[in-house]
Amino acid sequence: MISNASFKTRFAPSPTGPLHLGSLVAAMGGYLAARSEDGQWHVRIDDIDPPREQHGAADSILRALEACTLHWDGTVVYQSQRHPDYQQAIETLRNSGVAYPCACTRREIAAVAKQGVAGAVYPGFCRDGIVAGRSERAIRVRVADVVIDFVDLALGRVEYNISTEVGDFVIRRSDGLVAYHLACVVDDAKDGFSHIIRGQDLLACTPAQIYLQRLLSLPTPQYRHLPLATDEQGKKLSKQTQAKPIDLDNPAPDMLRALQVLGYDPPKQLVGATAEEIVSWAINC
Repeated sequence: MISNASFKTRFAPSPTGPLHLGSLVAAMGGYLAARSEDGQWHVRIDDIDPPREQHGAADSILRALEACTLHWDGTVVYQSQRHPDYQQAIETLRNSGVAYPCACTRREIAAVAKQGVAGAVYPGFCRDGIVAGRSERAIRVRVADVVIDFVDLALGRVEYNISTEVGDFVIRRSDGLVAYHLACVVDDAKDGFSHIIRGQDLLACTPAQIYLQRLLSLPTPQYRHLPLATDEQGKKLSKQTQAKPIDLDNPAPDMLRALQVLGYDPPKQLVGATAEEIVSWAINC
C-alpha cells in the first residue's frame, strides 16, 4: 500500500452551481482512491472565473461533500487567493520567451482555425508579434512540434501532438483573468499532488498542462480520468444540462449511482444505507 505521504490528490470544483451527480462521481472517485491507499484527499475551489460563478455555490458544494461524508484533509484552498503565484508563473514564461501577447479575437480565430482536441487550434497570427494598430488582448504559450504522451491510470497510454492538436494556448485571457491551465498547474505543484483524478471531459486539458509543467520545471503527477455520468440522451451531466443538485437530506441514492458510474457493483443491501456506510463499503470492497 502507498503510504499516506506519497498519495495525495484533490477535488477541484468550480463554484458555478451546487454539487450534482456528475461532480459527485469525480469527488467520490478521488476520495475512494485516496482512502483505499491510505492517502490524502484535499478540496480546492477553482474560483478564478467570477462571471461564471454562482453566489453561495462554494459553500453549497462543501455542505454536499459533508452530507456524503466525504471528509477532506487540511483546509479548503481557494484559487482566488493565489493570484500572485499565477502572475509570477506568467512572468517566468514571458521572460523565457515562450509566452507572447496575442491581439486576436475568438471570431477571427474561429474563421480560419481547424478544430483540435480542446477546441480551435490557434493559427499563429501573433507568433511573430502583434501587427501595427492592434493591442494585446491575451497571452499565449508558444508550443513546439512535440508529442505529449502519458500513461493514464484508467485509459492507458495517451498521446497528443500538442502543436497540431492543441496549438498555442492561452494562459491569461482577454478579460485579464488567468486561464484554467496555468492556475491548475501552479496549484497542483504548490500543493504537492501526486495524483490528479478527474473526469474524462478534462482529458483534453492534460497535454497543455503537462507542457506547462515542463516549461515551469514542475513535477508531472499521475493522471486518472474517470467515466462520466450522463443523462438519458448520453450527454454529460452538468449545470448546462440541468443536472439536479445532490439531496443533502438523502444523498445515498446519488452516491450509489456514482459508484455504478465508477464501475462498482453496490449490493442490494446498501439500498437504504447511510452515506457513511456506503463510503465504508466502497473503501473496503
